[in-house]
Amino acid sequence: MVLLSATRIAKTFGDNTVLQDVEFELRSGDHVALVGPNGTGKTTLLKILTGQLQPDAGDVEMPTAGTVGYLQQHPEFAPTDTVWSVAAAAIGDVAALSAQAEQVALQLADASNESRHEQLLEQYDRLQAKLQQQDAYNWEHRVERVLQGLGFAQQWYERPAGQLSGGQQNRLMLVCLLLQQPDLMILDEPNNHLDIESTEWLESTLADWPGAFLIVSHDRFFLDQTATTVLELVDGRVDRFRGNYSAYGRQKSERLEVQRRTYDRQKEEVEKLEEFIRKHHHGQKSTQAEDRRKKLARIEMVDPPREIPTSTFHFPKATRAGDVVLRCNGLTKAYDRPLFDKLTLQIQRGERWAILGSNGSGKSTLLKCLLGHVEPDGGEVSLGHNLKIGYFDQLLRQLPRDASAAEAIRVPHRDLDDKARRSILAAFGLTGDVATKPMHMLSGGERNRTMLAWLSAMEANFLVLDEPTNHLDLWSRHALEEAIGRFDGTVLLVTHDRYLVNAVADHVLVLSDGSASQIVGNYDAYRHWLKEGLAVADRGRVGPVAKVKDSPARAGSSDASTKSARRKRKYPYRKAGDLEKDIAQAESLMESLQAQMLEPAVLRDGKKMKELHQGLAENEQRLLQLYEHYEEACELN
Repeated sequence: MVLLSATRIAKTFGDNTVLQDVEFELRSGDHVALVGPNGTGKTTLLKILTGQLQPDAGDVEMPTAGTVGYLQQHPEFAPTDTVWSVAAAAIGDVAALSAQAEQVALQLADASNESRHEQLLEQYDRLQAKLQQQDAYNWEHRVERVLQGLGFAQQWYERPAGQLSGGQQNRLMLVCLLLQQPDLMILDEPNNHLDIESTEWLESTLADWPGAFLIVSHDRFFLDQTATTVLELVDGRVDRFRGNYSAYGRQKSERLEVQRRTYDRQKEEVEKLEEFIRKHHHGQKSTQAEDRRKKLARIEMVDPPREIPTSTFHFPKATRAGDVVLRCNGLTKAYDRPLFDKLTLQIQRGERWAILGSNGSGKSTLLKCLLGHVEPDGGEVSLGHNLKIGYFDQLLRQLPRDASAAEAIRVPHRDLDDKARRSILAAFGLTGDVATKPMHMLSGGERNRTMLAWLSAMEANFLVLDEPTNHLDLWSRHALEEAIGRFDGTVLLVTHDRYLVNAVADHVLVLSDGSASQIVGNYDAYRHWLKEGLAVADRGRVGPVAKVKDSPARAGSSDASTKSARRKRKYPYRKAGDLEKDIAQAESLMESLQAQMLEPAVLRDGKKMKELHQGLAENEQRLLQLYEHYEEACELN
């Protein structure tokens, strides 16, 4: 069933065309991620889909039988509204639904017209499904489960909703939306203001969600866990990809390669035809030239590759530091409650540590204690020899508010002229007028990248990064991930970006209510040891500092040992060897289709090109399924 249909949506602001001929459908059960660089129009599109903004052209159609819900911004609460009462009201009137289902059943019994009978039957099935989803006899437990899943413990239930912070109100609106269970949810950054534990609960809930949703998020790990389809919004248009975020990245690279080769070969063919026509349109070969002109007129030009401009972030080669970069012993700090107690930690040269924990667990405070910016209550910290520390403060306090970006990245120990500083900024995607604008006029993402450029100018050999991915889009996060991966110094990182932790970390420190766990490995390794009961959760559990060495889940692993124990088959049983043969055939077909698209005769045949593009897309989807099936067979057979 189609729940939403967008047809040729267009929107222009002044001279800036944000959306142009956007078309897609959302069907029952679709779990769709909408991705695109900052400023491409994702928020504008969501506002059009939810009726908050009118398009300049095009239509958005929603069947009257379906329900669409989206996160309400800036809600208004009555003085008597509490967290519990607001959440409970979202359940709706189960009795009214039951009465409606009973009435439809009576109409169904009397319906003699076949078309009317099918319509009533579909309506009855939908009502029964909703009653079943709303768990009419267990609604209080359901409200409590969602509230606690999104971080509202029982002591919050009677708090006035109007007295919650903005972030807490947004979380409460997400609670209401999940309890309402519309046929289609439209979610813009739903895991903002959530700690890792609540984010994981939301991931699990959405992964098993029976309805459809369209989601925008900068959290790559979150999109991997929840999305089964990706819509990419670039240059005002939408392309569809099958699979999660990681699958989208692979398919996008493959498509770009085909598009580049196809575009270049067609461009070369057109140039040859045009050159022949210019040389011979009045000579002895004028008849041949006229024939080529007709061929040229019949060519249906392919679109240029839809590449997303990205920067290659870069940190300079690190000078050699001592073998031990940082050591702390018995480090203790508390404010109204303990943050960390008698923490002992040693970081060796070249290691990459990530610090995880819920909001308020003490991550940033720990960094400041280690750097000497905050005095600990107890314990000692010593830094290694020959250190050049580059500290990324998430509040960006090192950057003068009224200075231009080019002035803000001046560093005291290097005499960098304007050209050199602009070159550094350009490496982080900051070019042209952006370099001359004062910091307070830049966007959050531009200020963040200016801070990263400042770190590059510092030529640090020890990067201490406090939430460096704030305000960065998916492509900038990937660029930062690769820059850290290439950096040959030492890294200490505080972040909520689990995708980044999985990609770069070889040690993880988790803080939780005065407790800590030190894990050798990445985020997957931490999750493994948490399941084994050998690490603290990122909130709500108190225990001694634990160290786990020789983790079986190193960087890049996915905790296969625990996943296989609980994973159910998605595909029918087949031998891995048979699947390998099918994969080889599909890959061979992919190469054949790509080769055909480069043939001069095909380049001039618009109909054939469309057929090949369609065949390539279908084979690409089949190949993705075969890869998944093969992975499942290797794991479960």
